[in-house]
Amino acid sequence: MNSLTVKNLLKKNPNSQKVCIEGWVKTFRANRFISLNDGSCSENIQCVVDFENTDSKILSKITTGASLEIEGILVKSQGKGQNSEIKVNKIIVLGECDMNSYPIQPKKHSLEFLRENAHLRVRTNTFSSIMRVRSNLSFAIHKYFKEKGFFYVNTPIITGSDAEGAGEMFKVTTLEINKSSLNKQNEIDYNQDFFGKETNLTVSGQLEAESLAMGLGKVYTFGPTFRAENSNTSRHLAEFWMIEPEMAFYDLENNMELAEEFIKSVIKDLTEECKEDLEYLNKRLLDEDKTKPRNERNELNLLERLDFVINNDFKKITYTEAFDILKNSKPNKKKKFKFPILEWGVDLQSEHERFLVEKHFRKPVIIYDYPAKIKAFYMRMNEDGKTVKAMDILFPGIGEIVGGSQREERLDVLKSRIKDLNIEEKELWWYLDLRKYGTVKHSGFGLGLERLILFATGMSNIRDVIPFPRTPKSAEF
Repeated sequence: MNSLTVKNLLKKNPNSQKVCIEGWVKTFRANRFISLNDGSCSENIQCVVDFENTDSKILSKITTGASLEIEGILVKSQGKGQNSEIKVNKIIVLGECDMNSYPIQPKKHSLEFLRENAHLRVRTNTFSSIMRVRSNLSFAIHKYFKEKGFFYVNTPIITGSDAEGAGEMFKVTTLEINKSSLNKQNEIDYNQDFFGKETNLTVSGQLEAESLAMGLGKVYTFGPTFRAENSNTSRHLAEFWMIEPEMAFYDLENNMELAEEFIKSVIKDLTEECKEDLEYLNKRLLDEDKTKPRNERNELNLLERLDFVINNDFKKITYTEAFDILKNSKPNKKKKFKFPILEWGVDLQSEHERFLVEKHFRKPVIIYDYPAKIKAFYMRMNEDGKTVKAMDILFPGIGEIVGGSQREERLDVLKSRIKDLNIEEKELWWYLDLRKYGTVKHSGFGLGLERLILFATGMSNIRDVIPFPRTPKSAEF
């Protein structure tokens, strides 16, 4: 008999039909009631065992975490909170579970404890819901770009350029770092290395995606990126996934419109595809809020927060407008901000971004035309010579979730920016070529998948929305 998923079984009208199910035991009560889950949804199905007619040896092997195959009859449930249950005819124990050492017991575990057991945490309701949300969001992203005529491209993971100019990159080398790999200046001689030059894991596929957009028109890359930033905050990972579209013939306004439409589309898709998981995660967040002081509770619950984004037009303001609002705000005047807003040109922090979204405008905000000195070399310089055509999208509870810009298409201006920032022009010869051969205005943005999942799930630590987090001093599993 072919087995069904729990999700499909729960949709069936119970009519004493024969069914087969495979899954893991969540709980086994009174040697009679097995709660089984197979990962297809957040709900479990109850399987009722005929204790007197079931082999005691089999019953002794049914513990939390064990995997079973069950055949029986789907009937209307006699208990509350469930429509159907399985009256068990046959049980096969597929895999026993050592209860003395199994970490995922049927009780509440701390998130820190579950991170230490990341290989098993997906068996909890919270993490199985998060991973289904992650899967559905990823599919929605591909679906959106496909329908908009974008081409999915794969950019290098190993690169010789630093797209962000930050320098916080993981080196890729086959050299054993000893005296034999040093040159006369006592520096590493990369001529001896596999690629014959210094290479790193990429922090962004943007530069390469730009070159592909110059022939394909509209492209996007969706893949892993890496940053060797020694940060242990709840917002940083050393390995994370980025969605980066690049569009030829798009200016900054086109870019902002696309980014807003894109985010609304994938979140709306998620609310339709993951209703049960989002309801479960919403309840979890509400329960968590009850343990906090009133002033630290979320103003919106999870479902309201998602609707907040879908149903509100994003507010567009310049950096200068944002600066003036923040400088004259009560928190700034009363010195409540950890990072005071004093002089124009300061880089906005998460507390400032969240104030604009959650307190001042009460809607998602797009800030554009940032000071050139706090943005990357490839962003198009405005006519004022002080600002660039950059834009960031700010969300409640998160702060910045998208960063993008119109790219600098003028060869002389781009060369000048590279020189001003002391970037090696020879490393970007191919990028400069794009401005020599049929240059056009073009734009793009980057969205960190994990930040979007943080927003969509209500989780507070980015390590809880990726299967196996990579952070300083932590590369388990």
